[in-house]
Amino acid sequence: MKKKILSILLTMGMLATMMFGCGNSDTSTSGQTNDNQSGTESNANNSSGGGDGSIEVGIVLPTKDEPRWLQDQAQFEKILGDAGFTNQVLFSQGSSATEKTNVETLISEGIKVLIICPQDATAAAAAVEEAKNAGVTVISYDRLITDTDAVDYYTTFDSFSVGVAQGQYLIDNAQGTGIPLYIYTGASTDNNAFIFFEGAWSVLEPKIADGTFVIANSDKAEGFVGKGELSRDDQANIIGQTTTNWDFDTAKRLAEANLTAASSDMKGDVAILAPNDGTARAIADAFAADSGITSYLVTGQDSEQASVQYVIDGKQSMTVFKDTRTLAADSVAMALAVLKGESVDTTTTYNNGKIDVPSKQTDIVVVTKDNVKEALIDSGYYEAADFSGL
Repeated sequence: MKKKILSILLTMGMLATMMFGCGNSDTSTSGQTNDNQSGTESNANNSSGGGDGSIEVGIVLPTKDEPRWLQDQAQFEKILGDAGFTNQVLFSQGSSATEKTNVETLISEGIKVLIICPQDATAAAAAVEEAKNAGVTVISYDRLITDTDAVDYYTTFDSFSVGVAQGQYLIDNAQGTGIPLYIYTGASTDNNAFIFFEGAWSVLEPKIADGTFVIANSDKAEGFVGKGELSRDDQANIIGQTTTNWDFDTAKRLAEANLTAASSDMKGDVAILAPNDGTARAIADAFAADSGITSYLVTGQDSEQASVQYVIDGKQSMTVFKDTRTLAADSVAMALAVLKGESVDTTTTYNNGKIDVPSKQTDIVVVTKDNVKEALIDSGYYEAADFSGL
């Protein structure tokens, strides 16, 4: 995959334009119902857009157990509801079987567009192929579904730049040389985990090679220093040793095990590449509890409310803000174009192992204690009352 250029400015004007455009449809929302299907939460907005009560847009998200996906759900329901299109959100709860059942349920409801964030990028291929065979347009959301030609479009944050931003933050804020570097990664079933790591490794590897950092917890990663660009298999070897599986408890156990095994020269002032906010908090708690750790820098992403408070309190060093309002708006804009028979706006392509998928890419913003108010409060993403110590 070609390298992406790190973008640190979020174009809020573009977001406002998209949000305004979605909110001025001639149709209106008439209500909302909640049901339970296949062990998942279901939300349908019924509007005059559907006519016969069928669901026009189906959304499948990985889990309702992470704040990030509940934020996405809220954005989809608001934007699609305001635009007057019936929609239903289902959660797969980390199960590819449930994910496939969810897609089949939505197909039976008559959806015309499926927006799906796969919990397993490869396993999801079977589900979207069913949708495609039923005449449904498939939009892969945030995570790219791989090894199938049944994906029409892809909306994503600039995942490579997320990793670059995390790695560069550690480089810019670490002091001295020989700094112990602890590497943690996302789930090996998530294509984005590879892209995040690839971005971070692209800037960190030269600083490992020159002695600025010393890898503390992955002999696999250490073995690839100096090799240059890593293959997918190379990355898989590292991720297999450092994966958190996007899970809080897994991340904390791994961090504790790493600290127990670490020698005294791998403690003191350390740097930590943590893949997202949930794992960052877990890892930060483990490092804060170790008497051998003097200070730590730790990365994150998603700007979850709990992690924003950690940033304010100095427990987490940074988070990458990925504005779900923009990503949801981009996806909805694609869906509306499909439903109206209009041209779909894309800006790049991503290869999923089978085809080059037309894609729309959204920029990211690095958030630290210094700009948290400007990035997250002044932009209206959170309320100041949600936090203490601002």
